[in-house]
Amino acid sequence: METLNSIVGAVNAVVWGPLMLVLILGVGLFLQVGLKLMPILRIGTGFSLLFKGRSPEDGEGQITPFNALMTALSATIGTGNIAGVATAVFLGGPGALFWMWITALVGMATKYSEAVCAVKFREQDSQGNFVGGPMYYIKNGLGDNWKWLGVAFALFGSIAAFGIGNGVQANGVAQVLETNFGFNPSITGVVLMVLTGAVVLGGITRIGAVAGALVPFMAVSYIVAGLIVLLINADQLGSALGLVFTHAFTPSAAEGGFAGAAVWAAIRFGVARGVFSNEAGLGSAPIAHAAAETKGPVNQGLIAMLGTFIDTIIVCSITGLAIIASGVWTSGESGAALTSLAFETSLPGFGGYLIAIALSIFAFTTILGWSYYGEKCVGYLLGAKVLIGYRILWIVAIYFGATADLGFIWLLADTLNAMMAIPNLIALILLSPVVFAVTKEFFATKGQSEERTSRSPQ
Repeated sequence: METLNSIVGAVNAVVWGPLMLVLILGVGLFLQVGLKLMPILRIGTGFSLLFKGRSPEDGEGQITPFNALMTALSATIGTGNIAGVATAVFLGGPGALFWMWITALVGMATKYSEAVCAVKFREQDSQGNFVGGPMYYIKNGLGDNWKWLGVAFALFGSIAAFGIGNGVQANGVAQVLETNFGFNPSITGVVLMVLTGAVVLGGITRIGAVAGALVPFMAVSYIVAGLIVLLINADQLGSALGLVFTHAFTPSAAEGGFAGAAVWAAIRFGVARGVFSNEAGLGSAPIAHAAAETKGPVNQGLIAMLGTFIDTIIVCSITGLAIIASGVWTSGESGAALTSLAFETSLPGFGGYLIAIALSIFAFTTILGWSYYGEKCVGYLLGAKVLIGYRILWIVAIYFGATADLGFIWLLADTLNAMMAIPNLIALILLSPVVFAVTKEFFATKGQSEERTSRSPQ
């Protein structure tokens, strides 16, 4: 086991090394420039479409555009927003939060492009369900010579789902509930199995419906609680922002329980945890967006890019600033314990429990979202006939995740996440001319339509 740990650790160091971080940021920047900063400039348009997308549009698909985004957010708003941000600050210092923001700003273009390709190149499986994602836009967009790349993505995705989307999440829930409420991990595992089974056995329609109800509630509740913590520490907020920008470009000195960090550490952990949190470039979210009942690829792309904005610019920022402004970032704590300490310090007797509950709900919805991602990867490899068996296996795996020591699974899942990203990022580069052309045509047509409307008699 030690040998296996060493091998996976060595691979992890390579796949999450400088080349991967440059690739993720580079592809995002390339797409952002190619789109002429449209994802940033059109955030308002995206939110307008999201509001309208609560009802089905006149288009093909299975779930509303709103529920497609909520399904994607159910998988992204999870432990990364609580434990991941805290780990980035613990290892990279306050400057890591700045690099998470940069990752999100370029990642909006990546997420937009993923959704555009997912809808444009989606297809229907043998059961009539709409399916899409990197494996399909590689197959249908790049041709037969690139099919192996789609197979590679689906293979990595189907395995990674059981790690990052199942075992790690169930283990996080079991640990936080045992620590704060004394719940037995075995009982937590059984309860999670029952709740998950009640949702995932109903397929994407039920997952979308549950996500559409639960994700907005949990996200808004956490944001409100976080803003209260920031208001309590309002006098330190200016200093906290100063630390973020200062340590993004200069080393963080050792202080209290903080060991200090070089600028490279801030960049590395900020980018890595940012991608872990919002999944821009990973190729997971477009699998959900491919099922949207939408008028066209660009419509869903504009909604999809909001996932990165909401996840990182809003939710992760609140977590990071709460940790820094409350002063606990030098305590020596890391992960969820550090975030819990920040909230408990500001909201004594309540903050720690709040984080425990938030982490549990976040992790549960992540299990739901990733069940769909893994299912579609397996379906691509083996066909729709295996999906019921896959869902049952997914439910059973939750119990083992909740009760096992998952140190190795964390490492393996992190590695496979990067392995998923490589085929997806290659595909996005090769398909970028399609994304640019579809986007240009959409806004040109939209502009002409608005001009005709303004000229029509009132």
